Amino acid sequence: MENADLDRLRYTYKEAVDHWIEAIRAEEDLVTPDHSMMAAEEWDRAHFVEQDAQDVAKAARQAYADELRKLLYNI
Repeated sequence: MENADLDRLRYTYKEAVDHWIEAIRAEEDLVTPDHSMMAAEEWDRAHFVEQDAQDVAKAARQAYADELRKLLYNI
């Protein structure tokens, strides 16, 4: 694999982590003293978005790590 391909995988991973962090902060912002049903539903939706972002970040990390292992260890 070329360095440009590894750079692209690394960049994809970094972007996914940045998006995940944004999703965490969005969920955190919805933790308010408002105990209404509407607030709870918004908070739940934000949690599902955060979970999806985490899954994307983990997959991007795995793809990058797999290619690094191939390059560095021929595994």
